[in-house]
Amino acid sequence: MSDPDKNALIEHILTRASDKIGDITAPVMALFYQRFPQARQMFEHHGSDRVYNLEGEMVQQALYCLMYWFDSPGEVEIVLWGSVPHHNDTLKVPPEIYQGLLTATSEVIFDTIPPERDDERTVWKELCDDLGGLIEHSRQYVTDPKTD
Repeated sequence: MSDPDKNALIEHILTRASDKIGDITAPVMALFYQRFPQARQMFEHHGSDRVYNLEGEMVQQALYCLMYWFDSPGEVEIVLWGSVPHHNDTLKVPPEIYQGLLTATSEVIFDTIPPERDDERTVWKELCDDLGGLIEHSRQYVTDPKTD
């Protein structure tokens, strides 16, 4: 399947999710905090009195990566290769927490795809695998806390 065809499916998936859920921030963060309860304290620390805004910004960044991967993979690579090390080294948010938010975002959206839409499910899984691989690759740019 060509990237333009994949983009059309991704757009359809995201439109459906928006129609079904609306703002996905609350369900994404609920799933994320369920899996990473220690992350709530990180958001409270970095978000201060605007935790909800920070949560929304992080979900928006995850959506950006999901929306534009097939259209602009270079841009998404730059975002992740810069953001993952920054979050780890400066904000003390390890890559697995960063990955966890992207995974929660992708799963909330995936759950809106009808089971009979194999084409959509296949493209969405490919997209998530690609982005997960990028985050894993970005670990090489993370400062090892044991050597600091």
